[in-house]
Amino acid sequence: MISTAFARVFELIFFLLILQVLLTWVPNIKWHKQPFLTLKSFSELFFAPFRRIIPPVGMLDLSPIVAFICLQILESVIVGFLRGMGL
Repeated sequence: MISTAFARVFELIFFLLILQVLLTWVPNIKWHKQPFLTLKSFSELFFAPFRRIIPPVGMLDLSPIVAFICLQILESVIVGFLRGMGL
């Protein structure tokens, strides 16, 4: 079903974003080398708009939390709509 495929895509996006957030806690990662460069570029598509709106609180970046919430809402709307249509 199409709705299941969309749900799997959102799961993959969530996994990659969580992986990027967790890797920011590792101090010796070279973000300018592969595969980290691709992961960072991908995650910035989701986090950058929220970073422009939400300033950091001290050294804590809250934009990923808001991005995850918005992405979860978007997933619920899209997948719910597709399931409602029987897709």
